[in-house]
Amino acid sequence: MKWIYKITFPNGKIYIGKDLTGTFRYFGSWDSELVKNDHLNEGINVFVINREILWQSDIASDEEVNFKEVEFIRKYKSNDPSIGYNKWPKFKS
Repeated sequence: MKWIYKITFPNGKIYIGKDLTGTFRYFGSWDSELVKNDHLNEGINVFVINREILWQSDIASDEEVNFKEVEFIRKYKSNDPSIGYNKWPKFKS
């Protein structure tokens, strides 16, 4: 199974990612330094993130999944640094 997911962090920012293998424990490859810097001074003792599957397919090609990922990044504007942690595609205000 292949899917596109949205991760929501404690500060409300999001990250859109893809998993081409359907690995239940995979939570993406966001920039951990960006996330850490946003949460460093919040005094968080419990760090809970939420992963929501936005789209899934067992027949889509990897290219189709890549296209869908960009589609969802743009839809949710997770490449806007004030909204999310996606660095690509480059956000244009």
